[in-house]
Amino acid sequence: MSTRTFRITVRGVFDGLSADQRAELLTRAAEHDVLRAAFTPEGHLSYDLAARSAFTFRFLDSGEEEEDILEASERAEEAAKAWLTERGYGYKNLRSQAEDLSQAPLGKRQRRAAARKNV
Repeated sequence: MSTRTFRITVRGVFDGLSADQRAELLTRAAEHDVLRAAFTPEGHLSYDLAARSAFTFRFLDSGEEEEDILEASERAEEAAKAWLTERGYGYKNLRSQAEDLSQAPLGKRQRRAAARKNV
């Protein structure tokens, strides 16, 4: 059986941030810029607090079975909650979306490469 790769996106909104917390997040905004966003096993946080109070965590996980995506989503949400809670950041409206890359449609380049491989 092959390993499946999952991309999990956990979204939410900061809630009840103090002035100090907001200042801290604004100070660290460059390292959490959406242009630097990546799916990583430990999770990558991105936000633009100057524009709105929403945030996104991107996680990379894996599993053997199609059903493992549910557990991967739960782990991602728990990791996001833990990160926020450890820092004392309030949040609300947490939700996740997961994608099994083995089920994702192939892009044009991937289709061409697969066609050449099968010839």
